[in-house]
Amino acid sequence: MNLQRGSWSIACACLVLGFMLSMQFRQAREIQKNIPLQRIEELSTRLLETEKERDELRETLGEIRLKQADRLKMEDELRIRAGIVPLEGEGIIIRMDDSSLTAKAGENPNVYVVHDDDILRVVNELRAAGAEAISINDQRLIDVSEIRCAGPTLSVNNVRSSSPFLIHAIGDRKSLENAIKMRGGVSDTLKVWGIHLELESKEKVFIPAFDGSLQHRFAQPVTTE
Repeated sequence: MNLQRGSWSIACACLVLGFMLSMQFRQAREIQKNIPLQRIEELSTRLLETEKERDELRETLGEIRLKQADRLKMEDELRIRAGIVPLEGEGIIIRMDDSSLTAKAGENPNVYVVHDDDILRVVNELRAAGAEAISINDQRLIDVSEIRCAGPTLSVNNVRSSSPFLIHAIGDRKSLENAIKMRGGVSDTLKVWGIHLELESKEKVFIPAFDGSLQHRFAQPVTTE
């Protein structure tokens, strides 16, 4: 009886041990199967996060580039307005020269000579017609430029020159031409005194940069609190 009981106990123990080993073996196989799946899931999650970060960085980079482009565009616009860069574009070239007529007795001979106010009238008409840049005898006009008679010469940016005067203007060619040639305008007025005014429309007009001083000794920007 004791032997039978011992055999039965051993058999039960073997059965329990076999069952436990079988369960552990199955669990081990399940773990082995799940490890690659978990790894794939982790990699997929990380990949999605990386792609999201990449898209966010790409969007941020695009915004930075757009802001930089806007800033550079603004800087270019300011440089153009300041006149410190040479420009090229469609426009017109005007040649003005003194009259070849001889003053009659009692007439003032100065009316047959190109003066600063004649040049100013032409410049004002060009600006009113949308000229984006103007030069006189290769002197770029900016906000501090002067146009005045200096004896028998004309002073522009403190540089003297004599006739003929070449005025370069960049802008819509048709608008600029119409502004000068309109009936009763500056061209007709100058013809009365025989002042020569020749106009040429060009696809490309070159205007140099302003090469004078742009320093301000007295003017200071106003700061707000």
